[in-house]
Amino acid sequence: MIEEEILLKNLKDETTRAKAFEVLLDKYKERLYWHIRRIVLNHDDADDVLQNTFIKVIRSIDGFEGKSKLYSWLYRIATNEALSFLTSKSRKLGISDHDLQNRMVLNLKADSYFDGNEIQYKLQEAIATLPEKQKLVFNMKYFDDLKYQEISAILDTSVGGLKASYHLAVKKIENFIKDSL
Repeated sequence: MIEEEILLKNLKDETTRAKAFEVLLDKYKERLYWHIRRIVLNHDDADDVLQNTFIKVIRSIDGFEGKSKLYSWLYRIATNEALSFLTSKSRKLGISDHDLQNRMVLNLKADSYFDGNEIQYKLQEAIATLPEKQKLVFNMKYFDDLKYQEISAILDTSVGGLKASYHLAVKKIENFIKDSL
């Protein structure tokens, strides 16, 4: 916690901001990339969203009051940027969010950066069928191994609601995979 306080202090100070931003990138870049990648599914899109996330972070850092942990705030920004990106992409293509998800999953096999096997592809296919909140909760709990308290801070939702969403998501994924094999 003290390390995070020092990093935040250095990010808000003009004289130490550049170096502190490098530390922030080193510390969170990979975790945020994979969080975003699980939402947008495409490597190039994830890179773009990650870049936008860090631009927004550096522009907004002075307004961060420290009421939540720094990484919770980063995850919230990354999540919102990824969801905004998907909404924008579906509008540009003139298709529904659901159709966009289906298209992204189909493109996953052709993505040279996706090195998963058939089961991993099926899992991604199953996750794509989930409602947005269940998808986010499942990804953060299953892949990022975040605690419900942390997810609650990121999504601004009750822990009880998150547990219910995760449980429903797991059941839907199990049923999807069972029915597709």
